[in-house]
Amino acid sequence: MYKHILVPVDLNDESFADKAVEHAVWLAEQTGATLHLLTALPGIHNSMVQSYFPEDAARQMKQDVRNNLKAFAERIVPEGVTYDLSVAEGKPYKAIVKTADNLACDLIVMPSHKRSKANKLIIGSVASKVLEQSKINVLIMKPQG
Repeated sequence: MYKHILVPVDLNDESFADKAVEHAVWLAEQTGATLHLLTALPGIHNSMVQSYFPEDAARQMKQDVRNNLKAFAERIVPEGVTYDLSVAEGKPYKAIVKTADNLACDLIVMPSHKRSKANKLIIGSVASKVLEQSKINVLIMKPQG
């Protein structure tokens, strides 16, 4: 049924992504799909931001994040499940939707923060924006408890 499953991972709160990755792993095992783990960095190539760092800082930052994502994947994705890693730049919801399109994913599995209705109206959430903008199915994992 699924061939490519995208799972966004927030490396600042790895436990937040655990349930989504575990569910995506189960789906991948059932369908033979490839997992695509993604971390999005804020606009590190933004000219205003870039002017404060040495030339190779953005490249080094992306490499460090990729290494952290790889370590996360090695801990949580069992042997035998095919996966790859992506590090994107920009607003998280845009990076998720764009990466899903570029990789021809047919499902996005992602966690959702527990927020009040008022909070969602004021600032929105990455999950709701992905759900709104994505051309493919999105499985939102509700927070536990």
